[in-house]
Amino acid sequence: MTAYRFAFVLFAALFGSAATLPLSGPAPAIAAQPDVKSLEAGFHRFLEEDVWPAAKARGVSRGIFDDALGRAKVNLDLPDLVLPGSNAPVSEINFQAEFKNGADYLSESAVAGIVATGRKLLSRHAALLKRIEARYGVPGPIILAIWGRESAFGAAKIPHDAFAVLGTKAYLSRRKAMFREELLAALQIAAQGHRSVDAMRSSWAGALGQPQFMPSKFLKYAVDFDGDGKRDIWDSVPDTLASIAHYLQAHGWQTGRDWGFEALVPESVSCKAEGPDQGRPIADFVAAGVRRVSGRAFPPNEIEAIGHLMMPAGRLGPAFIATPNFYVIKTYNNSDLYALFVGHAADRMIGAGPLQAGWKSGDRLIRGNVARMQRAMEAKGMDVGGADGLVGFKTRRSIGEMEDRLGLRETCWPSKDLAGRL
Repeated sequence: MTAYRFAFVLFAALFGSAATLPLSGPAPAIAAQPDVKSLEAGFHRFLEEDVWPAAKARGVSRGIFDDALGRAKVNLDLPDLVLPGSNAPVSEINFQAEFKNGADYLSESAVAGIVATGRKLLSRHAALLKRIEARYGVPGPIILAIWGRESAFGAAKIPHDAFAVLGTKAYLSRRKAMFREELLAALQIAAQGHRSVDAMRSSWAGALGQPQFMPSKFLKYAVDFDGDGKRDIWDSVPDTLASIAHYLQAHGWQTGRDWGFEALVPESVSCKAEGPDQGRPIADFVAAGVRRVSGRAFPPNEIEAIGHLMMPAGRLGPAFIATPNFYVIKTYNNSDLYALFVGHAADRMIGAGPLQAGWKSGDRLIRGNVARMQRAMEAKGMDVGGADGLVGFKTRRSIGEMEDRLGLRETCWPSKDLAGRL
């Protein structure tokens, strides 16, 4: 049994078999077992005929290529693979952490551990973080929160052979072109001497080192901050922290601005007003009745600046007025909960308290359920941001619009009732 299949079975055991079945439509078919020998032969033809010429053109030697991929095998335990002759359906269940329930992802136990260690590291690396902020404009707590979330401040085990992961995904994943590019970038990293082939370990998605950069991001954003001539995001704390800061700076971090503020949003302010494309001066939100949960006014430098309503669980969870820096954090990991975790943990490191609003219980819907809702809303002309089964801000807004059309209370969050009406 593969690890991915085991996780599916475990989910069923925990939540009951009904939770794994779609609300409508047939249950997903069980794929036939692949011909592993044939897959391996095709994999090595792909590497030799497609990847090697491209790698050679980028300055990768034959020796590096053979060391990295000569003995590589297809890893069928990886998620999101599409075997030859099959299509690429949306997975019924998403096991990625960033798409968990907000109450779980931002639980006090999850946040408190990173905050406690982060406070110690703020003191230990104070001089280093001050130098990094002077160069890149990103505050130390934000950098540390990302470091903690990505690799437990460098303590997390990174188990996979990066070349086997990226090669498998370049050959079999739903996003072959993207992973082919990442495989070539990983070969370049080894060819340039930043890391030996044997030491190139990665996550199941191919992310590298303590900041968990994809290889192409390493080539663009990793920096040598300790001055030893190498961009070492595996063993060098200065290079790791500065690389995170450089990434955020390059993606538009606005120096001197916060990431966002937890807020009380009255029912008179529609949850359909959410999103990075609906920014307005924070003063306009205040005029509409939005208040900070602390009871304090928004900072003077923020009140006339652009803010964005952000409601990661619709009306069933806390609400925020996010600044553009929130969306810069999202470029690091395209998840509202991830960016919220980073911003909140950073605030906690310098004295803020827990989130004030709770996460209300809603209907338990799996990814396949949400994808079917999205397709139904797309058929009605709504922009859900793609029928991927993930409840992003465009899906939340479209749900709110659908609730308005049906005369339901506006929650901007998926429910069994709405799914049944669609």
